[in-house]
Amino acid sequence: MLSLRVRSLLLLVACVLATSCAKYDSLVEANATCDQKWADLDAQLQRRYDLIPNLVATVKAYAKHEADVLEQVTAARANATQIKLTADDLSDPAKMAAFQKAQDALKGSLSRLLVTQEQYPDLKANQQFHDLTVELEGTENRLLRAREEYNAAVKDYNAELAKVGGKVLNKITGTPFKPRIYFSASADAQQAPKVNFQ
Repeated sequence: MLSLRVRSLLLLVACVLATSCAKYDSLVEANATCDQKWADLDAQLQRRYDLIPNLVATVKAYAKHEADVLEQVTAARANATQIKLTADDLSDPAKMAAFQKAQDALKGSLSRLLVTQEQYPDLKANQQFHDLTVELEGTENRLLRAREEYNAAVKDYNAELAKVGGKVLNKITGTPFKPRIYFSASADAQQAPKVNFQ
């Protein structure tokens, strides 16, 4: 028969193992939620990328003299679609910053394109252009929501990771869990855009 001390030690080991397994499972779940929220955000970015060629083609038909704006939008879209992030990249500040910079450039060029409609009433009145701008506005709203949901998932995951149980688990298992980087606004986004109708 086992002594009281040995039984107590076995019970303690069993409790530590059970707690570690539960913490591991919660970190796996939080990590999977981050991946899913990133996939949702990526889907909304793809929706934006898919709408842009139609928007550009419509504007080209009405505003041939705005070729430089259209070229900027096309170039920004091409640049933004070239940067693809993997789950591992979401823990790399440099890769996240490059991704966000490309997205900000695309958003800025789209804003300049949409100002074009105010300067050219024929374009503004075109139903196809109107429908596309409504779709684009909806997409931007969906992107905002997806960013917020991704950042909330990152907050929950990073908080679990920073707790004592997460730190201990990472030491025991050799750090399989890395903190995620938030999707943040660029410095340019802190200022309201300037619109000039002259």
